[in-house]
Amino acid sequence: MQTILLANPRGFCAGVERAIAIVERALEQFGAPIYVRHEVVHNRFVVDGLKAKGAIFIENLADVPPGATLIFSAHGVPESVRSEAARRDFKLFDATCPLVTKVHREVQRLHEQGYQIVMIGHKGHPEVEGTMGQASGGMHLVETVADVALLEPGKAGVGDDPKVVQSKASEPQKFAYVTQTTLSVDDAAEIVAALRLRFPGIVGPKKDDICYATQNRQDAVKAMIGRIDLLLVVGSQTSSNSNRLREVAANAGIAAYLVDGAEQIDPAWLAGKTRIGLTAGASAPEVLVDGVVERLQELGAGQVARLEGVAENVNFPLPKELLSF
Repeated sequence: MQTILLANPRGFCAGVERAIAIVERALEQFGAPIYVRHEVVHNRFVVDGLKAKGAIFIENLADVPPGATLIFSAHGVPESVRSEAARRDFKLFDATCPLVTKVHREVQRLHEQGYQIVMIGHKGHPEVEGTMGQASGGMHLVETVADVALLEPGKAGVGDDPKVVQSKASEPQKFAYVTQTTLSVDDAAEIVAALRLRFPGIVGPKKDDICYATQNRQDAVKAMIGRIDLLLVVGSQTSSNSNRLREVAANAGIAAYLVDGAEQIDPAWLAGKTRIGLTAGASAPEVLVDGVVERLQELGAGQVARLEGVAENVNFPLPKELLSF
């Protein structure tokens, strides 16, 4: 009989809980519809639930009528979006994760100090777009170690005026790096090492930008390596941190699958497996984990072992305008 090993910690982090609560409180206080720029968190179940309550998810602020309530997602937004929203007649709430906001402030400070800033992250991810959009120029994106070798220090970065870059070509350049908060801890460390080798004087954050929840969930999966022969990760395909959890196991040679919920489990995955690891990304609610456990037991799994792990006691306050409701 198969055993299910539940990773700990798993599921919702403080930033996700805060972002969802902001949307729910805004709906209660101001009524539907509430507009949210981008999916507030990357989980299909959560987003569908908020849609059913009256949240409308948009990408373009032109789709938000004057006077409406608008919420920025947990991933953050570029300064250009924040400025556009400020010019329009919105009731605005910011659900950006405070740990993402910390990176935004790092970028703003480094840009003001004249640094060329390398962002380690995934192209097209909204958090990366938001962070890259905190500076008017001097930003460079790398996704892999190989990208580090392709960096051209004298070439215009995102937002740069090529003429200005050319005029400053003879000036000594200062380099710094920041990272997306939901990266693979191991992959990010390799890229940082490559950056330090290429630019020995490069400056990094005093504390790792990768958030506590991302690191803790990856560490919890690593702790299961050697104890499981299959890993199921509850999370959506759009969730960066959920994908990284699957990769941690896959890179260790363990079969690993990312599922939105119990209905996506293929019984063939379980053939010949005796110890099934189960975790959830930081945007996946525990109710989905419960559903996966039930489905696995229907398919023949038995005992559920809840593993010990790091206790998380992080809480982020809601905007004061929503606290009194």
